Amino acid sequence: MLIFRFPRSQPTFLFRPIYLTCLTILTRRHRIHHRNISLLTHIRPKSTAKMTTLQPPKRYLDHINECDSFPHVDIPQLPHIADAPVDYYSLLLPSDPRPHGFIPSNVVSQMPWTADFVVSTTGKLPRTVQLLDTSHGSDTAAACNASFAKLIDLAQQQGLFPKTLGRKPKGEDFRVMGALNYQGKGGLVQMRRSAAPLFGIANRGSHMTMFTRSKETGDLKVWVPRRNRNLATYPGMLDNTVAGGVKAEESPLECIIHESDEEASLPEDFVSKHVKAVGAVTYVTQTGSGGGQDTQSEVGGYDRGLCVSDVIYVYDLEIPAGQAETVVPKPQDDEVEQFYLWDVETVQEAMRNGEFKPNCAVVMVDFFVRHGIITEDNEADYMEIVTRLRRPIPVPTTATSLV
Repeated sequence: MLIFRFPRSQPTFLFRPIYLTCLTILTRRHRIHHRNISLLTHIRPKSTAKMTTLQPPKRYLDHINECDSFPHVDIPQLPHIADAPVDYYSLLLPSDPRPHGFIPSNVVSQMPWTADFVVSTTGKLPRTVQLLDTSHGSDTAAACNASFAKLIDLAQQQGLFPKTLGRKPKGEDFRVMGALNYQGKGGLVQMRRSAAPLFGIANRGSHMTMFTRSKETGDLKVWVPRRNRNLATYPGMLDNTVAGGVKAEESPLECIIHESDEEASLPEDFVSKHVKAVGAVTYVTQTGSGGGQDTQSEVGGYDRGLCVSDVIYVYDLEIPAGQAETVVPKPQDDEVEQFYLWDVETVQEAMRNGEFKPNCAVVMVDFFVRHGIITEDNEADYMEIVTRLRRPIPVPTTATSLV
């Protein structure tokens, strides 16, 4: 097979016309089958950036700033401040004074609130949206869920917040993190996943990085997937090996195990045996706040001005010695286009070129810190990076019981 190699020192896009011309000549002269041409087009230099204009390379801290874009202020105090830059309302659940989300005033003014919610009078402090218990204590969690579902259905029927409400399937719910265990029944307070950013509740996700080590040098190689180019959000961008939102009824580990099968064709028993929980990454996004987050709000599909807290549970899966050639991720659903096995330098190049989905780049930064690739000795922003990877989020993370 003929392989085209390009100089690493030159931008890939400069050689694209030459590359396509060579393929055309090969096709005409040698009648290469279309399937073989498809294989040829996947042979590319290590950099896969689609550069249309020359832009400065992204630093590790740039990736964190892109996701952790909400100003570092006391967010729970914003509903109490009359002249706050943006008017946020606290989302309050029944019998619980702790705010579980923060809703911008433009969302509050557009939302078709039902009688199950009490919105504080304009100009009154603190600004609150109080969810009532329509069950009067008999099953508070179920009543909350029904109230959220009714409101979200009504908003969608009226065509409100199309960017946000149209992002995920109707049947997939996120739990309200830290909500009370009402009456000790263990019922979960939850809402439709697509609506969670509108209410400012914390989103939960699980991301796994699968990697191998060279027998000779011990150097890392990472399995990196490219997202399907037909996806509604971040099409064609690079991702973590396996990633998904944690559904209301599942644990972060359960999410990783089933996503490993669905996205990467990895056997569940193998993943269960070898995967390791290695922590969590947290940040707070203000969608459409300028800079990188304009990408989050437009390509990612969110409406602007939302306060989105993310908790990403992080997992590593190191392929055991001797199994690197047999345990290989393969696309199974329509989420992933293909997987690449890249050395660290190639992953770093793709990150500098801005090829990674924003939150996946942050998870990769965390991976590099934990494996000693980013250190105080080689990174000027090291201390800011390690502290910003785990920003305290402004909503409760621990549930307590209310008897």
